[in-house]
Amino acid sequence: MGRPVGDRRARRPGGRGRVQVSVPAHRVLIIVPTLNERANLRELCEGIRTHVPAADVLVVDDGSSDGTAQLARALGTDLGRIEVIERGRRLGIGSAYREGFSRGLARGYERLVSMDADLSHEPRYLPALISATDEAGVAIGSRYQRGISVVNWSLKRLALSVAANGYARVVTGLPVRDCTSGFQCFRREVLETIGVEHLRFNGYAFLVEVKYRAHQRGFPLREVPIIFVERRSGLSKNGLGSIVGGMWAVWALRVGRP
Repeated sequence: MGRPVGDRRARRPGGRGRVQVSVPAHRVLIIVPTLNERANLRELCEGIRTHVPAADVLVVDDGSSDGTAQLARALGTDLGRIEVIERGRRLGIGSAYREGFSRGLARGYERLVSMDADLSHEPRYLPALISATDEAGVAIGSRYQRGISVVNWSLKRLALSVAANGYARVVTGLPVRDCTSGFQCFRREVLETIGVEHLRFNGYAFLVEVKYRAHQRGFPLREVPIIFVERRSGLSKNGLGSIVGGMWAVWALRVGRP
């Protein structure tokens, strides 16, 4: 494993060091979109159980061909509190989160977390992320809140990410350093106020849009520093095309109606 830029304390979920365990004061739902993430899913779910044992998990699977959904159901039996939505085909991360948020709100959850399945968002950060929403409407797991904390990215990819975040921040006026982070915790009233059904973008653009809508409505955003670790197994689902499309969508957000 490489070292993070600006931080040398990277650990895998449930790895060495003191394990921080959280018993949230609120009902928490962790939403995990998946597409062929079988190789990572068990470690992710076990890490979630270790660090936030009282949280529920909702896996939203976009037609995985590697048995991801079947493993998720088996993990639900083994670990408990894991539910699966099988959608049959690839509909995108924004669509997955909209469906997950809608289900979570309908079932009365008070905190809703978005999280990648590939272990780049380590479960050890969940207690701090959830706790941050005691004072903020949205808590963001930030790669750039304390310099740059990313492991195993090429300089090209890092430069592209930093540039995309700077672009999104300038265009939208978002008061955060990591506008494109997908590791987030929302108070339910934030999602109710912005209207999940009105969120219209997918992919990279969705991650900016949901923060922008919350900021527009006056909800405080708070960044929680994390170390982002590049996936060890499987293929990334985000290509250059999604970033280019997202850059256009950021302008649409800025000039469009709230």
